[in-house]
Amino acid sequence: MDPLSDVLSLLKPRSYVSSGFDAGGDWSIQFGDQNERIKCYAVVSGGCWLAVEDVPHAVRLESGDCFVLPSGRPFRLASDLSLRPVEAGTVFPPARAGGVVTVNGGGDFFLVGSRFAVSGQHSGTLLRTLPPIVHIHKESDQAALRWSVERMMQELREPQPGSFLVAQHLAHMMLVQALRLHLADEVEGRVGWFFALADKQMSAAIAAMHADPARRWTLQELAERACMSRSAFAMKFKATVGETPMDYLTRWRMLLAADRLANSNDPISIIALSLGYESDAAFSTAFKRKMGCAPRQYGRNRNPVLASSAGDGAARSQTTDGYY
Repeated sequence: MDPLSDVLSLLKPRSYVSSGFDAGGDWSIQFGDQNERIKCYAVVSGGCWLAVEDVPHAVRLESGDCFVLPSGRPFRLASDLSLRPVEAGTVFPPARAGGVVTVNGGGDFFLVGSRFAVSGQHSGTLLRTLPPIVHIHKESDQAALRWSVERMMQELREPQPGSFLVAQHLAHMMLVQALRLHLADEVEGRVGWFFALADKQMSAAIAAMHADPARRWTLQELAERACMSRSAFAMKFKATVGETPMDYLTRWRMLLAADRLANSNDPISIIALSLGYESDAAFSTAFKRKMGCAPRQYGRNRNPVLASSAGDGAARSQTTDGYY
């Protein structure tokens, strides 16, 4: 797989609410901390303002726009930001898949989309590498998302057998398409592995590491994949990704290892060997340095079935946003 697919697969996003929001008149709704959930929505008709915590400027959303909120920060949607907001829990019923929530009789603004639960103790680390707001507003980019949006709107308004599964897949398509389009638009100068994927030289090196994480990569070999000199590659990678190539490789290996420890019964020796470590001791040292605990401790604390159930339950119990 490519690096973006790798990371999203590691996050294991599960769309557990796909629904619509139909508003009329004046309204302002505050959504609390999202517990590191990803939100992906598209504006079908009308317009509103989006304000995200710690983002200095509000974003104006218009018909056809798509936006993704990967960071889980509190945010507000409003017809007018000067209005006093109401808490989302007072507007939206308990979360359930499908259906449309109507405010003030609806008719002026319609939104469809989904929110995703993500898995993994270190999902927050991965999500923080994404921008706080992904806003797709170019007409050419909107065209790439239009079919998914229109299809989801139809599934929500006219439920049929299998509508829940169709809406889930459409939400995943919207998420990937939005992130892909954002990569192609105005990411120059931003730092992080996600933005580095927009650079052909850096993405070639990152793709090589993801394709074969167990290989004993040298700086020279990675520089050759990027068609650069060793020194120039090292400098550009650090400036673009925010860490050295070898640090990135080690961190990616440890994230893969954490996933295996949490979701398989593979012994540490097998996991270590599959990631290029010939001794358990070397692997354990690297794991503890990057993940903050020994592999055996991590594995004991991560029962995949219980962790998944507890995580979903915690997400549902802590959020008061209902559908959203």
